Amino acid sequence: MDKRMYIERLVLTDYRNYTSLDLPFSPQINVLIGENAQGKTNIMEAIYVLSMAKSHRTSNDRELIRWDQEYGKIEGGIQRKYGRLPLELIISKKGKKARVNHLEQKRLSLYIGQLNVVMFAPEDLNLVKGSPQVRRRFLDMEIGQISPVYLHDLTTFQRILKQRNALLKSNRGKLELNDVMFDVYTEQYIQVAVQIIRKRFYFMELLQKWAEPIHKGISRGIESLKVSYGTLKEFDSGQTVEQMESILGQRLLEVKRRELERGMTLVGPHRDDLHFFVNGYDIQTYGSQGQQRTTALSLKLAEIELVKQEVGETPVLLLDDVLSELDDYRQSHLLNTIQGQVQTIITTTNITGIDHETVRQANVFKVVAGVVARNG
Repeated sequence: MDKRMYIERLVLTDYRNYTSLDLPFSPQINVLIGENAQGKTNIMEAIYVLSMAKSHRTSNDRELIRWDQEYGKIEGGIQRKYGRLPLELIISKKGKKARVNHLEQKRLSLYIGQLNVVMFAPEDLNLVKGSPQVRRRFLDMEIGQISPVYLHDLTTFQRILKQRNALLKSNRGKLELNDVMFDVYTEQYIQVAVQIIRKRFYFMELLQKWAEPIHKGISRGIESLKVSYGTLKEFDSGQTVEQMESILGQRLLEVKRRELERGMTLVGPHRDDLHFFVNGYDIQTYGSQGQQRTTALSLKLAEIELVKQEVGETPVLLLDDVLSELDDYRQSHLLNTIQGQVQTIITTTNITGIDHETVRQANVFKVVAGVVARNG
């Protein structure tokens, strides 16, 4: 039985610059070639949105709908190990509707996870060097794919954080805050924050397990990668829920005066980070660009293995204009790893610089001004 998840067909209606598009994909390697601003990244984004019900490029869903249209639609014919699965996502100015096997889903969190993707784009090379927000987003998106419960908890957490912050802001500058609602929000906040932190610890341990040997392979055995989750130093992945809740509760009591001064919640998952060490050195601070890129590549390849372990099928790999950003050695390592193992969709402006058997056997499309044609 094929353990690969793959997209057979992608159909777009009034999405970005496409009035309509019906694109068949090979289960192996697919390459979309075109100059910038022709629409190839829009296709890649549409696959990502079909998977995650949100874009990796914008938080404004209206940008996904073609100019002057009421709604945009993405449909996908997905092959899973148990058979074909039609997915449909309608994006309108009122919100989103998702269907799995023609049945509308009550919540988007029930929809996400039907199609698993790993996206690798140039901005992911900044995963190591970029802001903590970039790394938290990476955590949230990847865990969300394999755990609908995590997505639900995250939505709850963001709502409670907003309510708690609103109370802190309205009482900003006060020396004390004795408010029953604030205590209720704080208790709810602690409970859901701990659930998120526990899931992140679990995910990070899995990521470490897969990323370390991959990184060793890319660095020809001379570098050892350690990934750690930067949260409260008192936290430990072996602690019980009750122990963690007690620690977070105590910490919030300690910072309450400062929270009132600042008018915001200062401790919790929204402040956490990831840290990367190569041979014991913090590569966010001391690593070369090459080391940072190797780490980013290792994390992405580790994600594929992680999803495969958790879901039982290999996800679809999206390489958006990233091959040209990697040197020949890292490019070859990436292509050797995925060869015959993972359905891969690649966008690039030029295929001639990629000298690899994987790409020579690919299903190639040319994209010009929103028109997609089979090449050869």
